[in-house]
Amino acid sequence: MTVSIKRVYDAPEPGDGTRVLVDRLWPRGVSKKELESEHAEWLKDIAPSNELRAWFGHDASRFEEFERRYEAELAQPSAAAAYGRLCELRDQGDLTLLYAAKDEEHNNAEVLQRLLTDGWEPGGA
Repeated sequence: MTVSIKRVYDAPEPGDGTRVLVDRLWPRGVSKKELESEHAEWLKDIAPSNELRAWFGHDASRFEEFERRYEAELAQPSAAAAYGRLCELRDQGDLTLLYAAKDEEHNNAEVLQRLLTDGWEPGGA
């Protein structure tokens, strides 16, 4: 099983497995029916807080600190529950994390992919 990331605007592919939108805001230009027809799930509680997202502003020079702060947020109850759901989906087979950001290297899906691959658990357990 693999954990991949892909922009939500990219067409689904057979190898995607379960597709999960990991952004807090619904992506512009994408209909909910479109994602539902792809059997994608939306876990907005896994996304960074509005405050963290605004602070980061997709500034690559802040990415390392963003990762640290985001990990801390993922230990909060609602985010930890959503992360647990991602772990369940990962354990069932291939998983693709969908995001809308233009920056393909500095976004929350990148962080989640690393954490899921490394077996990270909220609270450092």
